Amino acid sequence: MIVRAARCLCVSVGTTVLSAVILVALALGAGVPAGIANVIAVVAGIVPSYLGNRRWAWNRPGRGSLTREVVPFWVLSLTGLAISTFTVARVATLTESWAGSWRAIALPMANLSVFAALWVVQFVLLDRVIFRTRGMETCPAP
Repeated sequence: MIVRAARCLCVSVGTTVLSAVILVALALGAGVPAGIANVIAVVAGIVPSYLGNRRWAWNRPGRGSLTREVVPFWVLSLTGLAISTFTVARVATLTESWAGSWRAIALPMANLSVFAALWVVQFVLLDRVIFRTRGMETCPAP
């Protein structure tokens, strides 16, 4: 369990860095509204997060089940996306008058704070529901 949690955390850190770079590049570099930039940034990290967690953290080879793994993972990710987009858009409004360098810190921190708060919930759902081992625990004893 500890190894799985550490690997899941590494995947989360990697996808968070990816999302933060995209968010700052779009919102501050390209002038995209912060909420839209956050949507693009988070969506860009969903597939690497799914694959990293499924294959590396939970060591599940082959194709994933659409109904048991892919759809629930996307629902979980899109829930985080909705909460983080609201939060990033709100922080963008509150920091509108700040210097770009401070906003380059504030916007990703808003995104990070949401996903950090949801990380434990995500790990438990991934471990106990989405990527749980199926088969043996449901077989009757001989």
